[in-house]
Amino acid sequence: QVQLVESGGGLVPPGGSLRLSCTASGGIFSTYNMYWYRQAPGKEREWVALITNRGGRNMAGSVAGRFTISRDNAKNTVYLQMNNLKSEDTAVYYCRADNTFWGQGTQVTVSA
Repeated sequence: QVQLVESGGGLVPPGGSLRLSCTASGGIFSTYNMYWYRQAPGKEREWVALITNRGGRNMAGSVAGRFTISRDNAKNTVYLQMNNLKSEDTAVYYCRADNTFWGQGTQVTVSA
């Protein structure tokens, strides 16, 4: 079974940046399509970004131009670089491997 562990969340001011990491144990990481989702208080979980096992990328319209997803298969890790953060980006961020495995999430709070 694949275990996913997110890290890198924290408190940042509006306009700031964070880089989230999600590291996988078990499975064959290089074969997985990897996703980032987020869930704000009182909101449904929403998709943020996708990177396929071949490196193709797709971003949600709400973050396009500000966030970048990447992966390092040698480190079994997927990243989410978040720039120009807004208060609306405040959420718990989760990574997902294919359609089966979820991490525990990491909190991102954007506040002055």
